[in-house]
Amino acid sequence: MRKQFHILNGDSLKEMFPANIQGELIVARECLIDGNVEGKSLDNFFATRAKFISDNYEGFTKQDYYNKTVTEFQKIQAIPQESEINLWFEDDLFCQVNFWFVINLLAKSYKSNLIFLVRPITNSQYGFGGLNESELRSIYTNRLLLTNLDKLAALWLSYQNDDREKLLETARDLENKYPCILPAVKAHLERIPIEGNPGRPSRSLLQIMDELKTEEFEPIFKEFCNRESIYGFGDLQVKRLLDDIKSNRE
Repeated sequence: MRKQFHILNGDSLKEMFPANIQGELIVARECLIDGNVEGKSLDNFFATRAKFISDNYEGFTKQDYYNKTVTEFQKIQAIPQESEINLWFEDDLFCQVNFWFVINLLAKSYKSNLIFLVRPITNSQYGFGGLNESELRSIYTNRLLLTNLDKLAALWLSYQNDDREKLLETARDLENKYPCILPAVKAHLERIPIEGNPGRPSRSLLQIMDELKTEEFEPIFKEFCNRESIYGFGDLQVKRLLDDIKSNRE
């Protein structure tokens, strides 16, 4: 019988994970949609991310990154052959980029492993967080066996290398089986500043600030999440964008 592993998109899902679903839980604690993702080797990449997180996220040190994030990715690398791996990720860009990275980590050993994608039901506004234990068990039962793993892994490399043309091409190639990928890729391309255009998230924040006539974070963040759920940004990512907007206005 294959050993079960569940790679989760965050600690919130870990806290509500159904006790009667067997297997080891691993948490992908990253926000790869934000900041520098360069690195010719995995060690270089981790060093780049540790520096970015410690420089830009208050209260997080480089050692925190290695203790809390790198250790989880090392668990993924140590998954034995002939295992069954379940990837619990949502459709938003935040989750998708982390998903692509995890697939890339697994790519060298997938031939003897079975890898599944577990997604929340499409009518849930809050992703996994909007599901009860019975619904989580149901989506696990209806998980999708992943194929085209080389192409899925290539999404991360295109993202990391900022190869926008290849990223879009691969997403279109995968659209029939994985329709959730293309909208996330398009959202990523739309957030890139071009010729004075600050990108879709910043434009949306500017519009929200003007409409609500406020620079107060909480109402702006709530409305941004309603309008731009495709990004899956948390408060830290939105706050960084908002701070940039405010500093440019001064």
